[in-house]
Amino acid sequence: MSVPRNVLWFEVLLYISLMLDALSVAVSDRTPTFERTESMITTETILNGVVILLLFYFVYLAAQRRKNWPRWVLLAALVLSSISLVQVIGLKGMTLDAGIEVISCALTTIGLYYSFTGDARGWFDA
Repeated sequence: MSVPRNVLWFEVLLYISLMLDALSVAVSDRTPTFERTESMITTETILNGVVILLLFYFVYLAAQRRKNWPRWVLLAALVLSSISLVQVIGLKGMTLDAGIEVISCALTTIGLYYSFTGDARGWFDA
């Protein structure tokens, strides 16, 4: 059975979004301060990488393995990420990494919309 068009859009948009997340981590400010030591920054960067890889796996499970629960986890991650992004922009203003994250959140929103509409509806019931 071929993958429905909306599921394909979901998969492509979320993979692009996650690649932008990786780019955002790469360009984020990693200057050590009194509050954030070098080891804390390294740990945070590694944790971000692990989370991105886990989310890649969730997209794969939803799009290719037809699992429903990863879509809900991705939706929850989008909500938490959006809340965090609003807080970061409120504190630091619009930085390069925050701008990339805004685009990433928009792509994720559109991709998740595709996963819940159109010909994708019956795909995740298996």
